[in-house]
Amino acid sequence: MSHYIPNTEKDREEMLEKIGVSSFKELIKDIPEEAFFKGKFNLPEPLSELEVEEELKTLAAQNKSDLKVFAGGGIYDHFIPAVIDQIILRSEFYTSYTPYQPEVSQGTLQAMFEYQSLICELTGMEVANASMYDGASALAEAALMALRIKHDRDKILAASNINPFYKKVLETYAHGQRTPIEYVKTKEDGSLDLNDLKEKIDGNTAGFIFQHPNFFGVLEDPFEISKIVKEKGALLIASVYPISLGILEPPGAYSADIVVGEGQSLGLPISFGGPLLGVFATKLEYVRSMPGRISGMTVDVDGKRGFVMTLQTREQHIRRERATSNICSNQQLCATAAAIYLSLLGKEGIKEVALQSFYKAHYLHELLKSVDGIEFPFKGPFFNEFVIETKIPARKIVDHMLKYNLLAGIDLSQFDFPENYLLVSVTEKRKREELEEYVKILKEVI
Repeated sequence: MSHYIPNTEKDREEMLEKIGVSSFKELIKDIPEEAFFKGKFNLPEPLSELEVEEELKTLAAQNKSDLKVFAGGGIYDHFIPAVIDQIILRSEFYTSYTPYQPEVSQGTLQAMFEYQSLICELTGMEVANASMYDGASALAEAALMALRIKHDRDKILAASNINPFYKKVLETYAHGQRTPIEYVKTKEDGSLDLNDLKEKIDGNTAGFIFQHPNFFGVLEDPFEISKIVKEKGALLIASVYPISLGILEPPGAYSADIVVGEGQSLGLPISFGGPLLGVFATKLEYVRSMPGRISGMTVDVDGKRGFVMTLQTREQHIRRERATSNICSNQQLCATAAAIYLSLLGKEGIKEVALQSFYKAHYLHELLKSVDGIEFPFKGPFFNEFVIETKIPARKIVDHMLKYNLLAGIDLSQFDFPENYLLVSVTEKRKREELEEYVKILKEVI
């Protein structure tokens, strides 16, 4: 069976000779011998195309695609109108990557512009970029942006109750920049300890990061947080759940300087955790410090409307020392899906999704109060997500309820929380009978 590498043995010999080495091994001689893998790869025998197809079908059949999802933690099971897939599958959206030649990429640029405009309206901010990888990388990029703006400060402060995955990405970025990350404590009710924030924020703090609602689903007091942060001259970085903005005050209302979030809830499937969409918005005064791309609208010499690439800040496009980020991939297909979702639902639709998620989550919360062996460790107000504490390990609950096609929530022991903590989320998709079924089966297992 032939492989797909087009170079023949003769081709390789000519290339090595041109380079000036006698063999490939000589070419990589600087790699230590102990770094080479000397065992055998545990790979199956080659298969024909038909056999590969059958194998993949067998693997695909193991996936559960009809689960009733009560898990969140940053990715949520919201309803996705069928028209979104139909529109983004059009070749002009589906195959376009990024507008390297703006004059012939008007459709892509307009899609970017519409998305940016919708995100600004949703968040109450003045400018948004085309898109980042995901909510985690957007948050980490926001921290670097704060350090650029407040260049005479070198500390980032963050709430300890932000998404643990976001923490990992933030710490990885900060490690590369040799920037210390300090965390503010969480109170017993699950919200941020504002007294600890007052103690830890100082004149060396470039920015403070908080999540609203936070990882436990608890709502923070963003106006009081903003007041504390602004008094010290630091930037306020808010990580938001876009759907919640249908009923919560937008970050622009409490003077957030940078707003980030995970855009998956805006018309993107759960899809094994990706691809995702990083939302990123800021104040106009900070636009030149923002990573990513910005599409702008203008008119040509004939007065006709046109779209242009207004800002590109990665090192591939401008001098490296002036680049704000090395993020390369443009999540434009995901951003286009989000723009279609927001335009389809409109203000009233987003509000309805948020309200239904809120009320259904609180209905389930009330039902669970009657279950023996269930406690609520965090008493703070919540949007559509909350933590329950049970007599048995959360992992047992998740495994048992999967038998009934229910994904019960997220076992928080994987994030170093107690093994009997379960994070439960409810969206507008869950029906009353599904909520009641959840409680019935949970009673059985505990």
